[in-house]
Amino acid sequence: MTAAGRVQDREAPPQSVLRRIAMNATASLAAFTARPRSPASASWWPTSRLAVGALVAIAVVAATMLLFDSWAIGHRRSLPTWLVLLFAEITDFGKAEWFLVPSGVLLLVIAVIASPALGRTAYLVLASLAARTGFVFVAVAVPSLVTTIAKRLIGRARPLRVDGIDIYFAPFSWRVDFASLPSGHTTTAFAGAVALGALFPRARPVFWLYAIVIAISRVILNAHYPSDVIAGALVGACGALLVRRWFADRRLAFAIRPDGSVKPLPGPSLHRIKKVARRLAGQ
Repeated sequence: MTAAGRVQDREAPPQSVLRRIAMNATASLAAFTARPRSPASASWWPTSRLAVGALVAIAVVAATMLLFDSWAIGHRRSLPTWLVLLFAEITDFGKAEWFLVPSGVLLLVIAVIASPALGRTAYLVLASLAARTGFVFVAVAVPSLVTTIAKRLIGRARPLRVDGIDIYFAPFSWRVDFASLPSGHTTTAFAGAVALGALFPRARPVFWLYAIVIAISRVILNAHYPSDVIAGALVGACGALLVRRWFADRRLAFAIRPDGSVKPLPGPSLHRIKKVARRLAGQ
């Protein structure tokens, strides 16, 4: 996320690649950790609302665990083999690498090439792209990390680990077969759907369909209970929304409206992106 607010109109002297990366990384970190710029930031999402939301989420997961998990896993065995094999191919698209690797590589590329020497317009285009790419990276990475830690602390046994339809826990067990709650794939899928949907509102139905299919695949493959995927969906979606608010408070890709809601800031047009790309290619 290259900070755009300090771009100078004058041409800057050439820099080494490592120095440029270090300067852009420092500027990005400063922008990400800066004090909120929105006057509405101090009062957003009061503690009482967060507490009520957390209690409701826990209640929904617990109710699903008690009333629906055993039934769903029991009926899952009657599914046709071809359907299970189909979802076995689909489910890997819920891995965090599908979001973190492309966005991380793009951030590194921007850090390498972004320089005031390119001119103010080109530098601002790259800064805008970096802010949006950084948002996707953080919005997926943070909820995924939370789930990775939480699921091993909770220690719920996976359906494949349990004989019959029994459900039990082994808290603080750092084992894969006791890492069912929440679902990591579902967390990633819903975090990615919310993040990309915030940047591309018209494509939200496609992103949500993707997330729901990934969540269903985890149950069909007997890797998770329905309550696991519900918990993962809540962590992923809410985590991405919290990250979006953090960015909006600092006017990075988003901004806060007077009523306290979040809106995306206008991004660079495709024409300007192509123009910058041609310049970087030396055309």
